[in-house]
Amino acid sequence: MSSKSRLGQNFLRDPQAVQRVIAALGDLTSRTVVEIGPGKAAITEGLATRAARLIPVELDRELAWILQERFSPEKGFPNVTVARQDILEFDFAAATQPPGEPLLVVGNLPYYITSPILLKLAASAASISRAVLMVQREVADRVTAQPGTREYGLLTVTLQLYGATEALFTLPPSAFVPPPEVHSTVFRWNFAPRFTELAVEEAPFIAFLKQCFAQKRKTLSNNLRAARMPAQQVAQALETCAIPPQARAETLPLTQFAQLFRTFQS
Repeated sequence: MSSKSRLGQNFLRDPQAVQRVIAALGDLTSRTVVEIGPGKAAITEGLATRAARLIPVELDRELAWILQERFSPEKGFPNVTVARQDILEFDFAAATQPPGEPLLVVGNLPYYITSPILLKLAASAASISRAVLMVQREVADRVTAQPGTREYGLLTVTLQLYGATEALFTLPPSAFVPPPEVHSTVFRWNFAPRFTELAVEEAPFIAFLKQCFAQKRKTLSNNLRAARMPAQQVAQALETCAIPPQARAETLPLTQFAQLFRTFQS
């Protein structure tokens, strides 16, 4: 079966990489695993024999039908339930089994909707304990970046609000069929939302972060003033938090963003 470029299909074919991805999820014997975009089932095969329950979520109608046939109860896989669905519409909370038991998530994410999928997972953080995801290397660099680096930005801080991220390994184009034009990196995301720790409310704080990173070339002060915050209030808040007037958003850790946010709220 050929890949469909409109769906961003690049199928993993490296057996060692498959085993490393599965191992990065941890013990699956009592867990429910949601697999995003199983494709030709390179990872699905190993998950189906290890996980207590596996839900491959596949948008492609033909691939979903093949998966249903291959991993049916009649073929010895009563623990596998294929969902023919757009992952952006998938209800992670409803998939927990028993209800409320956090999920494990794994997937080779289509490049063209990587960021929307990551944000969907963030929004579903209450239902997920760990994700092991394969993305374009440049995206993984942003997701796992540290303050003060070129890659550090809004996507970085938004995802890291929901838990620690770490890059695991990088694969060349030859590990896929057809080979993409870029390298891919597998990263692990351990979900542990930090809103209580940082003493901030989720929605208002994320909106504030968007204001801080609105224009990458502008200083933090200019971005906040562009968001219609009074210049004097901005200057005073920066001074209170010991943030230099010419600082840019990409130099601040999450803890300092939270302190600045709380200063504006007080």
